[in-house]
Amino acid sequence: METFRLTARAAARIAEIITAQQAGAALRVAVLAGGCSGFQYKFDLDQPAAGDVVIERDGARVVIDPSSFDLLAGSELDYADELMGAYFAVRNPQAKSSCGCGTSFSVD
Repeated sequence: METFRLTARAAARIAEIITAQQAGAALRVAVLAGGCSGFQYKFDLDQPAAGDVVIERDGARVVIDPSSFDLLAGSELDYADELMGAYFAVRNPQAKSSCGCGTSFSVD
């Protein structure tokens, strides 16, 4: 089974958010239909549900539903804090194209 990885920066930011917002929660990463390229990423604080894939690193916990995991397998979640803003970025080897904003992608 391919994995979903967290960079050290992403893990640190997730742990910080969870501590400040909702102890015991996890960052849910989901793939939804929509966006300008067909699929888009969604990030929310949530509790793990039955069947979720759970990834943990350095005090951070990410949960992914099985359908989303199929589209995220082999990906890496990073966190960037740049002049244009701070954001989570998914490096997804299954994405064949993406929109200019980087939040929407296609697997065709």
